[in-house]
Amino acid sequence: YNKGSKEKLQTFMKKIFLILLTFVAAIATLSAKEKAEMTFATHSHDFGTIKADGGAVTAVYEFTNTGSAPLTIINVSNGGCGCTKPSFPKKPIAPGKKGEIKITFQPKGRAGEFNRTVKVKSNASKSRINLTFNGVIIPEKQQ
Repeated sequence: YNKGSKEKLQTFMKKIFLILLTFVAAIATLSAKEKAEMTFATHSHDFGTIKADGGAVTAVYEFTNTGSAPLTIINVSNGGCGCTKPSFPKKPIAPGKKGEIKITFQPKGRAGEFNRTVKVKSNASKSRINLTFNGVIIPEKQQ
């Protein structure tokens, strides 16, 4: 080897290294996994004072998919009580679109303060989110 050939080889190897490094960085950027993101307007609802014999009440929790992938809600728990019935979108929510989770609470046969939590399970980056609701139930009139 002469001195000029060695320098040319080193320059060529540096160029190859930079090209490979750029290629690996581009692949890493492209393969970054898209994620759904569930952003709620509020995580809690206060029913205030309700009557036990006044019928069911419903809380609506609005959310937006602020992520870059479709959002799928897998399940919403009933808070451990048959008095609570959740309803939620069964189809995926596209990025930028809104949806609602409705929680219907039946106070019949109950009295006093209540605090309930339902758990939302989804494919969002934060896969479990708690929604809460509370209030005070005035008992049914005794006959």
